[in-house]
This record gives sequence, C-alpha cells and structure tokens, in this order.
Amino acid sequence: MTATTASPSPVDDFAAIPTRIQDEVNRAIQRSIKGVEYIASSGPTLGSTPKDVLHSRGTMKLYHYRPMADEIYRVPILIVMATTNRGYILDLVPGQSFIEFLLKRGYDVYMLDWTAPTPEEKNLRMEDYVLDFIPDSIRRVQKDSGETDVSVIGYCFGGVLSTLYGAIFPDGPMKNLICFTTPVDFTKMELFHNFSDRRYFDVDRLVDSVGNVPPEMILTSFEMLRPASRVAGQVQLWENIWNDEFVKSYRMFDRWATDTLPLAGEYFRTITKDLMWDNKLFTDTMTVGGRPANLAAIKVPILHAVAEHDHIVPYEAAKHLIAKVGSTDKQEVILKGGHVSLVAGANAIKRLWPKLDSWLGERST
Repeated sequence: MTATTASPSPVDDFAAIPTRIQDEVNRAIQRSIKGVEYIASSGPTLGSTPKDVLHSRGTMKLYHYRPMADEIYRVPILIVMATTNRGYILDLVPGQSFIEFLLKRGYDVYMLDWTAPTPEEKNLRMEDYVLDFIPDSIRRVQKDSGETDVSVIGYCFGGVLSTLYGAIFPDGPMKNLICFTTPVDFTKMELFHNFSDRRYFDVDRLVDSVGNVPPEMILTSFEMLRPASRVAGQVQLWENIWNDEFVKSYRMFDRWATDTLPLAGEYFRTITKDLMWDNKLFTDTMTVGGRPANLAAIKVPILHAVAEHDHIVPYEAAKHLIAKVGSTDKQEVILKGGHVSLVAGANAIKRLWPKLDSWLGERST
C-alpha cells in the first residue's frame, strides 16, 4: 500500500504567512543593498588588454596590442571598428576579450578605433575614412610589423568601410578580409530605412543645422528597433541584482551600448543618400571620392559571420556580401546570437572565436 503525503491544512498555510512575509522583506532589503552597491560602484574596467597608441589623428586612433604568445603569425591583423561605437566591446575583461583571445592564439593585433569628431571635423567625408584613415593605418601597420600583407577585420559598419577599401584597392596589401554583421542591402534594414525616408527626412537641413549628428539621435534610432528592451533589461537586472556575474555582464554590455559616438555631418549625409536612399553598395553603383567601389573587385579570401537574431543588421541585409564579392575563397557562417552576442560574451567565446581562429590561422602564414 502506497503512503500518501497529506496536504497542508488551511491552518498550516495561515501559520506560514509570517515566515513568507519575512522572507520577502529580507529579499527586498538585500535587493536594496545590492542596488545601492550597483549605483555606487563604477563597474568593471574595460579595454584593459595592454596596448600602445601607434598613431592618433583627429577622430582616428590606431592601437597596437602587445603580444601574448611566443610564436606570432606572419600576417598582422587590423581591426576596423564601427564609427558609432567604441572598440572595447572586443576587449571587455580578461577571459571575455576577443583581443586577448587573438593575442594568446599568436596573432599580431592592431585596431583602428574612433573618438567623437569635434565640431571642426563636421566636414569629414566618406572618402576621409576609406581613402585616408584606413590606407594610412595599413601603411603604419606594415611599417611597424615589417610585413607587407595585412588581414582586415571589420565589425558592422567597420565592415562596410573595409569592403569599400578592398573594392577600391583590389591590388593593395589586404591579404584576408573578415566581416562581422556587415550590411549590403540597406533597404532590408527596415527601421533605419523608414526612419531616413527621403520623403520625410531632410538630411541636408539636419547636417547644415547641427553639423555632427548627435549621439542621442543615433542611440534613439537603435533603441527604436526594440522599444521595450531597455525597460525589460532593467527589470531583469533588478531580478538578478544579487547575482554578481549577471550584474557584471549587464554593466559591461549596457555601458558599451549607450556609449554611442556622434557621426561627422558630411559622412552621415553620404551614408543617408548613397546607402540608405540609393542603396548603391547593393546596386554596384557606389563610388567614394569619384572612385568606383564594386564589391566584385574584391578577390581576397573572405569570411563573413552573421547572427541569426541580429535586430540591427538583419540577415536579409547582410546575406548578399558573399555572393557579390569576386573571391573564389569565400565563406559565410551563420551563428546563433544577436548583433553584439555574436562577437562578445559567452556565445561568441564558444562559437565565433574558434571558427575565426581556424579560418584565419590557415591564411596568416
């Protein structure tokens, strides 16, 4: 005969109420204490992998990271960051740093990062980035490393700039091209496309009036993609406030996501008209400084990593890159994750980083 457990009586339930209330009070107190600690603390130090400033000019900063391996691959890497965000997303904290991973795997790593353009730099154009900043940085990497070949990694719009450079200088020193979540068909970035609709968006008036595009406008456009995400994230933070690892991760990614840079006015004007309005990169009619930038001109080995759940650069916007480049050695890899988790965090550590190491290691000797 099977024994059964008697259900608590209503009297037992009533007697347990004070204990449950006390538990909830204690939980609220602990939340409040942790909340005060959260507000009072500065959060983890990001971007701390040892590096030297190889060159600094205006909004451009070129870093060289100090080696961490005894044997170094022959071909150095230049990482080109997106112009809206800072590069420390790829160098969070030890153990979660893409830069640190590359260094320990034996790569010689440089990064082209950006600072906020000054009001005097509002006239920076697309050609300043593609025909000046990137070629200048590559020449300095060549001189510093003693190597002619350079592999280029471009993240998001840094990938757009890198592909434009590769298309204009197909016989240049770029040996390999790696792009992360790089858009090609800008009509498929639907919210941005609608936001900049030429019928309602007067980009000339905006740029002529304010000069550089304010970071608040750029951040708002990102947040419009997921209007409730910030509130939902804060609720999740409150629910996990005593989980130190969760809080640490939240602070790192939230800080980067809100650390948005303004965009130089003339540069933004070109992005709006040539890419958002006329979709010239997709239609093979893009020019930079009068020089054609047709993706078919790119012949070097290329790897394009895209995320299944990217809300900023949807797969439909990014999927055409591999088809359009003229390379014979080309590969697209679709990984689980979003626009940021593809390249940083636990998801990236397990998926993207080993894949990149395997692909690039064979092509860096």
